[in-house]
Amino acid sequence: MSKDRGNGHLYMPRLARVIRIADETYDTKTFTLRFVDEESQQQFSFRSGQFVEVSVFGAGEAPFGLASNPNRKEDFDITVRAVGRVTRALHERKVGDVIGVRGPLGNYFPFEEVFGYDILIVGGGIGLPPLRSLIEPMLDARDKFGRIIILYGARTPQDRVYKHLLSEWEKRTDIEFLQTVDVGDSTWTGHVGVVTTLFDKITVDPARTVAFTCGPPIMIKFVIQDLLAMGFDPDHIISTLERYMKCGVGKCGHCAINHKYVCTDGPVFSFRQMQAFREPL
Repeated sequence: MSKDRGNGHLYMPRLARVIRIADETYDTKTFTLRFVDEESQQQFSFRSGQFVEVSVFGAGEAPFGLASNPNRKEDFDITVRAVGRVTRALHERKVGDVIGVRGPLGNYFPFEEVFGYDILIVGGGIGLPPLRSLIEPMLDARDKFGRIIILYGARTPQDRVYKHLLSEWEKRTDIEFLQTVDVGDSTWTGHVGVVTTLFDKITVDPARTVAFTCGPPIMIKFVIQDLLAMGFDPDHIISTLERYMKCGVGKCGHCAINHKYVCTDGPVFSFRQMQAFREPL
């Protein structure tokens, strides 16, 4: 997985303005951001899978995966669930407020390397945002890939993020999109079950398919188990790893797994690379 060293902004946050806020679920919002300095925005570029460190002044700093299409240059998105001090403070920001942003940081999903392959994407819950930043440029370059299959699972219908986007994907005829929820309700007429139950509804050729997955660690564990049972090569299973990342630049050591730092060696790894870690997924 390739690396990018943050466009030269590893340590100093740049000021970014909140230009749009979308409510995704009862506890999750998507923030569209644009650097206050126009030149910083024009020069800002990232690759699918990278993340930024966001400062909410007076509350602290936390990492978030970039969720928007890297081909879109005028602004960028992060999708944030309110679960801690920084994220709750961020949820209190309004359109027009200013925050700090360091990055982009970390490595990124292989893109050009998987031209010509069928693509299987498996996302769970809040794991869909980093995958969205991969899916959208793949759809921009649709003729570069074989089949594109997207599987998405959430706890309930209300816990699904990007509901408008999911509806658009359902209508497309050039991709295969299936979604499921762990627990349905009176509004839900679709599939019920964990995301791996959708594997029974698709056929794939493991020899010509690359799988990308992101979601809760327990979901990733079972997704990888099933992909291996289906015959996938460990090099063709690409996942993010979730660890507590603090500095984002490999200094503090909070995200270390053996000799690797998730913030600088990852967060994207192939299962072949994960197999070298002594620590279980």
